[in-house]
Amino acid sequence: MDQSVIDQVPVLTEAMLRRLDRPGPRYTSYPTADRFVEAFGPEAYAGALAQRAAGATVGGVAPLSLYLHIPFCESVCYYCACNKVITKHHERAAEYLEVLAQEVALNVAVLGKGQAVSQLHLGGGTPTFLSDDELSGLMAMLRENFRIAPGAEVSIEVDPRTATPERLKFFASLGFNRLSFGVQDFDAAVQQAVHRVQSYESVRDLMRAAREMGYESINADLIYGLPRQTPESFARTVAQIAELRPDRIALYAYAHLPQRFKPQRRIIVEQLPPPEHRIQMLGGAIAGFIGHGYTYIGMDHFALPSDSLAAAKRQGRLHRNFQGYSTQPDCDLIGLGVSAIGRMGVTYSQNAKTLDEYYDAVRQGQFPIVRGLALTRDDLVRRAVVMALMCQGRVEFESIELAHLIKMRDYFRTELDELAELQEMGLVTLEPDAVQVTATGWYFVRAVAMVFDKHLRADKVRERFSRII
Repeated sequence: MDQSVIDQVPVLTEAMLRRLDRPGPRYTSYPTADRFVEAFGPEAYAGALAQRAAGATVGGVAPLSLYLHIPFCESVCYYCACNKVITKHHERAAEYLEVLAQEVALNVAVLGKGQAVSQLHLGGGTPTFLSDDELSGLMAMLRENFRIAPGAEVSIEVDPRTATPERLKFFASLGFNRLSFGVQDFDAAVQQAVHRVQSYESVRDLMRAAREMGYESINADLIYGLPRQTPESFARTVAQIAELRPDRIALYAYAHLPQRFKPQRRIIVEQLPPPEHRIQMLGGAIAGFIGHGYTYIGMDHFALPSDSLAAAKRQGRLHRNFQGYSTQPDCDLIGLGVSAIGRMGVTYSQNAKTLDEYYDAVRQGQFPIVRGLALTRDDLVRRAVVMALMCQGRVEFESIELAHLIKMRDYFRTELDELAELQEMGLVTLEPDAVQVTATGWYFVRAVAMVFDKHLRADKVRERFSRII
């Protein structure tokens, strides 16, 4: 798809937006994590690791990605849906890091030391909850067990309320070359409503310092649909972020699911913006960022044209994993820490979600896997289609047919018939041997991918997901 076409502000009618505003997965994987089963446990994960180790001895496998979940936060943000532990007792991190090192040892015992790592990401929670000494020790432990490949993406999520330019400099000395700042919104009333108060000036100063230090990429997260937000107030935040020129921007729709996420029960429902305001916020943000020269990557992500993610988008090299869009080809991903999700071969897995359960398993010498999934042949076929849609905006029938030995028009007869409705809306074009997402459809690619989701089709229960808009 021609990027210049995508970067035109699409014609988004209110009728279209209302029609498409329904819950749906973000497809950081297919099948999605809610489909994981408890029947997939530590033994199944160990078997997937062993298969990778065996492959490595025969002629090489793809580099690894590592994701480390640091769950601790000093204060709660009411909108948060992350797995976290709210505490001001920083000494709790020492025990966690000790067990994390034991989990690394369990993985290395099967894989062997020195596996090449092309991506390393510290998320949370708040990774910057850790002290300088703790972060230094953590990175030393990882480098002792894995080989961080030249040019690897080494990133950390930063809470602007607790970071300083001096700390950013220290992170760089540890090898971090990418930063992600949780901003969400600059409006004071909104910040108070979600219990996350941070000034524009503090974020500005941190971003400027990071740029002067030579960080390869700086990301900013925003959320629309928060309490007390208005289209006008959010437009100001969009303009302020665009002025700061982060290399990447992630724009998420707030999903109010208080029955699942306890902190959200503190949000006053009456303060949430109505659907028509959410629609205006999304449309305004898209127009605002494109107007400021950003490239729309897909699925709520924007990047400067000079960023590697934008280059990958232009060149058809975009990929998608549990962290979102990536320039990295499909890698095996080891998830470390409480609740972390991983991908190994044709399996997905997730660690225990509570500290006690996580600690108990690791200390007994077991992988802390509590659920996961071994993908079926049908899952693999559908994953290929979903990821082609999400990353390239196009599915070539021949490539799927050759890779999976199927006939697209037979295998997906029902799905292709259903795409006719989306074609009428101008979201896709059905070609004789391909499905092409249109420039407008690219902004609603989740709706296109959902057509091919067998699990979603089967149960129709979608309240567990965020809304598309």
